[in-house]
Amino acid sequence: MKYTQGKYIITRKTAIAKEIYSFTIQCPEVAEVAQPGQFVHIRANGFTLRRPISICGIDKAKGTLRIVFEIRGEGTAEIAKLNEGDLVDMLAPLGHGFTVDSSFGKVVLIGGGIGTPPMLPLAEIYGSNAAVITGFRNASAVILQDDFKKTGAETILCTDDGSAGIHGFVTEPLKELAAKGGIGAVYACGPMPMLKGVAAICKENGIYCEISLEERMACGIGACLGCACRTQRNDEEYFAHVCKDGPVFKAEEVLW
Repeated sequence: MKYTQGKYIITRKTAIAKEIYSFTIQCPEVAEVAQPGQFVHIRANGFTLRRPISICGIDKAKGTLRIVFEIRGEGTAEIAKLNEGDLVDMLAPLGHGFTVDSSFGKVVLIGGGIGTPPMLPLAEIYGSNAAVITGFRNASAVILQDDFKKTGAETILCTDDGSAGIHGFVTEPLKELAAKGGIGAVYACGPMPMLKGVAAICKENGIYCEISLEERMACGIGACLGCACRTQRNDEEYFAHVCKDGPVFKAEEVLW
C-alpha cells in the first residue's frame, strides 16, 4: 500500500448541507495513485488521533482530491474550521478500494447518508451504466444529487420520512432493479443495517457485491486493532482490519 504523509493546500471549501462540508485538496502525488473506495486520514489541530474521511473525487489531471465529511465530534468540527488556502495534514491514500471492472456492464451504487460520497468516483467511471440509489434521513440531509446526475447515471433518491424522493429505504429500489436482472455488480457504503440488507438481496439474486464498512480508526494503516471486524475467507473466520484490509470487502466475506 503506497501512501504519503504531508500538508496540502485546500483550494475549495463549500458547505453542502447542515454540518456537511466539501474540501478540494491539491495533492498531485496522492491523486495520481488514489482509487475509488480509499480514504484519507486527517489530523485535526489539537488532536492526536487522525480522522478517516472517504475520498469523494479524484482528478488526476488537476492533481486534486475531493472529500466530503460531516461534523460528528470535536475532531471533525476542528477540521471544518479550515478554509481555502489553509494546509491540511493528511495521510493518504489509505485502504483497499473498490474493484472497477468494465465487464460488469450495468452496476448499482448505493450510498446511505455520509456513506454516499465514495460512490461518486464510481459513478464518474461507470456513467450511464450505473444506477445510483442514495438514502438520507430527510430532505435537509440530501447531498451530491446534482453531482451524480452530471455523470449520466440513473439516480434514485430515498428518504426515511418521505420529504424528498421515495419514502423508504434504499433496499426497496434495489429489490426492484434486481428483479429486472442484468446487474453485474453492486457497490454500497453506509450504516451497517443497510449494508446487511443490501448484501442479503445480492446473495439472494446471485449478484456480486462489494461493501465499504464505516468504522472508527486510530492508526489507519493496520498497526492497531481499533477497527477489527469479523470476516471469513476460504471457510475460515478471521479478524480483518477495516483500515488496511478494507474498508472495501466482498459482501460474502463479512460475518454480520
